Amino acid sequence: MTMTRQADPDSATWSGVRSLVDNYVALRPSDMVILVYTQDAREPASWVLLELRRRGVQVQALAMSMYDDATLADRLAAALPGVDHLDGRLVVLTLERTSMANSSVFRTLLAPYAGDNLVVGRTINASAELFRLALNMTREQLSAINGGLLQAFMPADRMKIRSSSGTDLDVEIESDRYRWISNRGQWRPGGFTVLPPGEVATMPAGIDGILVADGAFNITAYTESDARLAETPVTVEFEKSRVVNFSCDSPLVNKLYRRFADYDHFDRVGELGFGTNIGISEWIPMNSHINERRPGLHIGLGGHGQRLEVAGYACRVHLDLMTSDATTVVDGHATFDSRELADLKGEHPALQIGLHDEDIDALDGDCCGLIWGSHLETESSCSVPDSGG
Repeated sequence: MTMTRQADPDSATWSGVRSLVDNYVALRPSDMVILVYTQDAREPASWVLLELRRRGVQVQALAMSMYDDATLADRLAAALPGVDHLDGRLVVLTLERTSMANSSVFRTLLAPYAGDNLVVGRTINASAELFRLALNMTREQLSAINGGLLQAFMPADRMKIRSSSGTDLDVEIESDRYRWISNRGQWRPGGFTVLPPGEVATMPAGIDGILVADGAFNITAYTESDARLAETPVTVEFEKSRVVNFSCDSPLVNKLYRRFADYDHFDRVGELGFGTNIGISEWIPMNSHINERRPGLHIGLGGHGQRLEVAGYACRVHLDLMTSDATTVVDGHATFDSRELADLKGEHPALQIGLHDEDIDALDGDCCGLIWGSHLETESSCSVPDSGG
């Protein structure tokens, strides 16, 4: 399949394209690449395809639907080499803007290749902003920052988190119960690397106090509305890890919250997250993981990243609310400022029972993208599927 060549992006964006290829894929001359993209990510995919072809890499490009694609399995199977006919590694890259779709297809067809010779990168929010802001940090830099935080956070019992906007939260941590997730763009055998990178997160055992989110929101529903919150911050009051009050001067954000408040367990705090990607220096209008990876605090309502038997509930909706900065005091002494992460260095702990790289579970399907068929519009009605409990 051929793709129409698009105009080259600016130098910062182009640097991010090269970083994807050189740093996150660590491309080798003998690699075979399959690039899969959705229509809303066609232009960013063309940049990656152009860079690969400039390097003389063997590459095939496949389009896919952001919904369940009935033809993808056959087309991907036809593009895949025989397991015994690989001269180098098989690299499968997906670029999508609002979804992370067809996970079961990729899991099933790539299972025979699993091991050191398979690299899979799943990218959401494919855009100029992704490359310009989120992919210009190296895996080593992000591992050092994540490692520094995890060494302090995982053994902790309590955190006090404040922000310049007025956040004041008391948080209880139980790392032997709720696992930590570390996203640093690190490939591992058998795993699907999720991009953009730059976050550590867990589920708090308890959270009380006030969150004032003046950064941005990220919701698992489609919206073209500006996700930035600087002009209309969200204030949320928590008691025993439940929302007891939600307020915002933005009609859109209030409409968003009211629409999803009827989902079972949406009032629960499912995630305590810290963005670690210091390359993301600005908030962007897109409803995105790019904003979520920006240094600061984000509290996720509804869905969580824990095993169902551990969390004890499920919610198919997830709303992240982000602060522009955060100061975290761990167990009353060690202090971490989100504005000073560039100076933080630490050895990343080994993956273990309580610490995982961010990945895509085939049973969970679309872990990061929009709820299929759901839309949130500024003026028109919200159209989303029933929660189903």
